[in-house]
Amino acid sequence: MASLSLRSIYKKYPGGVVAVSDVNLEIRDKEFIILVGPSGCGKSTTLRMIAGLEEISEGELYIGDRLVNDVAPKDRDIAMVFQNYALYPHMTVYDNMAFGLKLRKVPKDEINRKVEEAARILDISHLLSRKPKALSGGQRQRVALGRAIVREPQVFLLDEPLSNLDAKLRAQMRTEISKLHQKLGTTFIYVTHDQTEAMTMGDRIVVMKDGFVQQVDSPQNLYTNPVNQFVAGFMGSPQMNFVDAVLRKIEDKFTIEFGSEDTKTSRGKKYYVELPESKVDEVVLSDYVDKEIIMGVRPENIHDEEMFLSAAKTGIIDANVEITEMMGAETYLYLNCEGIPLTARVDPRSTARPQDVIKVAIDPNKVHIFDKETEKTIVN
Repeated sequence: MASLSLRSIYKKYPGGVVAVSDVNLEIRDKEFIILVGPSGCGKSTTLRMIAGLEEISEGELYIGDRLVNDVAPKDRDIAMVFQNYALYPHMTVYDNMAFGLKLRKVPKDEINRKVEEAARILDISHLLSRKPKALSGGQRQRVALGRAIVREPQVFLLDEPLSNLDAKLRAQMRTEISKLHQKLGTTFIYVTHDQTEAMTMGDRIVVMKDGFVQQVDSPQNLYTNPVNQFVAGFMGSPQMNFVDAVLRKIEDKFTIEFGSEDTKTSRGKKYYVELPESKVDEVVLSDYVDKEIIMGVRPENIHDEEMFLSAAKTGIIDANVEITEMMGAETYLYLNCEGIPLTARVDPRSTARPQDVIKVAIDPNKVHIFDKETEKTIVN
C-alpha cells in the first residue's frame, strides 16, 4: 500500500519565512494527484518534503502506516523525476537507468530485466547505448522516467517534468505519463504550474497559493465549483472573467447589476443578469442585497450566437470587439463593455471582427458570485 498522509505540515525557513502552512492531505493508494499553483506557492517545497530532500519543520508525514519524518530519502521507497532530468552525461542510457540498482547491489540479470522492461514500456529500447547529449528533450525525459520505473517504488514524485519540452511534445508526454500511471498502478504525485496539465492528468488536484492549500477536488469540481475567486481564476484557460457588480433585488428576483450609467449625460449603460431559481439561496443572498460583489463568468458562457441572444431575457450586453483570435476549433473575442474587459469563447464561424460593436449574452445559469472582501464563493 502506498497511501500518503500529510498532517499539519509546515516548512519554515530562518528569518520567519513560512513556505508551506498547515498542509493536510490524504493521498490514496494508486491515486494520481497534482499539486498546482503559481510560482512560489509552495508546491515544489511540499513535494521535496515528501521526498525527504527538505526537512519538515512541523507536522507528520506518513507513507503507508510508517511515520517518515526522520527517514532518509533512499529508505522512503519513492522515486523522483526532476524538471532538468538530472541524467549523468558520461553514462549511456542503460547505465543511467541501471545506476540506482547497481548501488543497491541488485543481481546483474535482474538489472538487465528491469532496464529492458522499462525501456520497452517507454519505447526507448533503441536508445540504450546512447549518451544523453545525443537525445532530444522528450527522449531524455523518458530516460528520467525509466530510471524511476526500474526501482519499482511505492510512490512516484514528478516535479514539473514537462516544462522544458515544446508544446506538441508536452501534449504527447502528458498522455504517455497518464498511460504509464495506469500500467504501473502506483501512486503518482505531480507538481506543475500549468493548469491544463493539471486538468487533463489528475484524479484530484490540490490548488495552492502562498503556501496554503486552497482546494482539493476532482478537475471537474474545481472548474464548476471553485471555493474562492483565486481557484476560479486559476483553473481554466482563458481564465474566468471577473466583473465588479452590485446584487439587487428587483421584483423579488435576485439580479446582478453592472456597468456605468451617468444619468446627467445619458452616457454609459447599466446591465442586469437575473439569477435563475437554481442559483438562489435566499438566506445567503439576502445578506448581499445592495452590496458590491464580484460576478464571475467563464469565456464559454458568453455567447454571440443568435439563438442565445433571442432566448435570453436578461444578461444581453453591448460590447466593442478589440481583438479576435482564431484558434481553429473556436474563436476568442476580447471585448470591452463599459470599460470592463471580457473574453468570450465562441463558435469559429462567428463573424465578429475588431472595432465591431456586437451584442453578447451572458448565460445566467453559469454565473458565479464572490464576496468582494473575502473573495470566497457565494454562488456557483
